[in-house]
Amino acid sequence: MVYIILNFPSPLAACLSADMERVRVRGEVMDTLTIGRVAKKAGVNVETIRYYERQGLISRPLRRQSGGGLLGYRQYPAETVKRILFIRHAKELGFSLKEIAELLSLRVEQDVTCGDVRKRAEAKVADINIRIKILQRMKNALSKLAKECKGRGPVSECPILEALEK
Repeated sequence: MVYIILNFPSPLAACLSADMERVRVRGEVMDTLTIGRVAKKAGVNVETIRYYERQGLISRPLRRQSGGGLLGYRQYPAETVKRILFIRHAKELGFSLKEIAELLSLRVEQDVTCGDVRKRAEAKVADINIRIKILQRMKNALSKLAKECKGRGPVSECPILEALEK
C-alpha cells in the first residue's frame, strides 16, 4: 500500500499544531504526526510509544514511503496523542497496562455502561487501600528497627541488620 503525504494546512492541524502532516489513506485524508512529535506532545519517551505498540495499547502506525521505495517514517494519527495521555493518566491512578487495555476496550464494547467502568475504578481503590495497609505495616516495622539502632558501633552489632537476618 502506498501512502501519499500531502503538505497543506488543515483546520484540525492548525488547532493542534503545525507539526502534523496530512496523509491520504484509501481515499480518506487524515492528520498524522511522527513518533517524535507524538512523544513530545504526550510527554513520553519514543521507546514508550514503541512499547505501547508492542503491547497493543496503540495501533501500529502508517509508514511514509521514502524516496528509495523503502518504508520510512512512522506516521501516527493525531488521536494517538489522546490515547497515550489516557494511558499516562490511568497509570498515574495506579492501573496496570493490562487494566488499561481493558479500560480502553470498554469504550468500544456495545453493552458496557458507565457503571461497569465505575466498578473497575472501585476495585482499583480497594486494591490501593490494601497496598496502603501493607506499606503502613512496612513503615511501622522499619521505624521500630530504626529507633532500636543507636547509629553507633560496628556494623556487626547493628540491630537493623541483625533483625533482617532472622
